[in-house]
Amino acid sequence: MTNKEQSPIILLGSRFLSPYIMLFGFYVIFHGHYSPGGGFQGGTLLAVSLLLVRIASGTEIASLQFKDYLATPYAALGVLIYFGTGLVAIFTGGYFLDYEQLPIPGLEAADLRYWGILIIELGIGLTVMTVLVLIYDNMVKGEDYA
Repeated sequence: MTNKEQSPIILLGSRFLSPYIMLFGFYVIFHGHYSPGGGFQGGTLLAVSLLLVRIASGTEIASLQFKDYLATPYAALGVLIYFGTGLVAIFTGGYFLDYEQLPIPGLEAADLRYWGILIIELGIGLTVMTVLVLIYDNMVKGEDYA
């Protein structure tokens, strides 16, 4: 059974819940390096906050919320953040993702690990969010990449 009309209650509910889900997603990302959660869980919550409005409102409003052509560059940026953090540690004399070797002046080793893990979690969250939105968009469009 498909209904061509959009329910105002569903639209209002999704638009009301979406910012709170997004806020919780950011909380999970920013506190994931010392509590349960992290980039994958937070990125999934961020994607859910975007997809909730997309499912409820349709593709017209969804394209205003998050542009389709920006999804792939954002996913690549998240991977670049992750990989770049590891390469910076290598170039400064450490191992891949050795946060103590990050060239941030004035920070102790524990603080460098804290900020290094946070940078990694942000990259992972950005990548997971955009890839999940891309998967949904491609499923809705019916494109076959196999």
